Amino acid sequence: MAQQEWLYGIHALESLLQREPERLIELFVLKGREDERLTNIINQARRFGVSIQFCQRKTLDDKAQGEQHQGLVAKARPGRQYDEKDLDKIIEDNACPFLLVLDGVTDPHNLGACLRTADAAGVHAVVVPKDKSASLTPTVRKVACGAAEVIPLIQVTNLARTLKELQQAGVWIVGTAGEAQQDIYQSKLTGPLALVMGAEGKGMRRLTREHCDELIKLPMAGSVSSLNVSVATGICLYEVVRQRKT
Repeated sequence: MAQQEWLYGIHALESLLQREPERLIELFVLKGREDERLTNIINQARRFGVSIQFCQRKTLDDKAQGEQHQGLVAKARPGRQYDEKDLDKIIEDNACPFLLVLDGVTDPHNLGACLRTADAAGVHAVVVPKDKSASLTPTVRKVACGAAEVIPLIQVTNLARTLKELQQAGVWIVGTAGEAQQDIYQSKLTGPLALVMGAEGKGMRRLTREHCDELIKLPMAGSVSSLNVSVATGICLYEVVRQRKT
């Protein structure tokens, strides 16, 4: 496991300082930039004894590897890693668990966007396979706007086996697929639920599809055949929220 990781962006740093300030090692700030949110982060970091360096833009660009950093880059201790045991506890602790499963989403921007929406929709955990899936990179954390520090991202060795164990625990597995016979608005999504979204372009893998209790699709009225996975995830999650509230 890495001894340190890089974070950047105002949302990610605000969330870290609010929840796990002890992880922060060093802060690199764009020299000459002044705004209220940045000043608040600097002042909080100083209170926790964090080393602060004011740098030229090129230095920050290099540390952020070309990604947008908003004038703020941090060196931090690694965050908590979640696994199958954590998923078991989440199922035990919630009478009506609400899970998002991403089957092979490899684009870090899509994963970050999915985490942000999942947190907003009240999802208890996001489940991804360890292989052929994006992990918690600095880009994911920045796009997630602080959600990556809040919602558990659980990496599992065998996704099909995990889905089977969820079924045995009473969780209904709903997968999204273009060939599904019914659309999401015809489906009942009110009980213990795991919503499965497929990879960009390819959709769910065969084994994943076979372990779903139900397949649903989004109605497509226009000329495009599919939506970006993070957009589709947002639509599906909030239909679950709507049904649960009514």
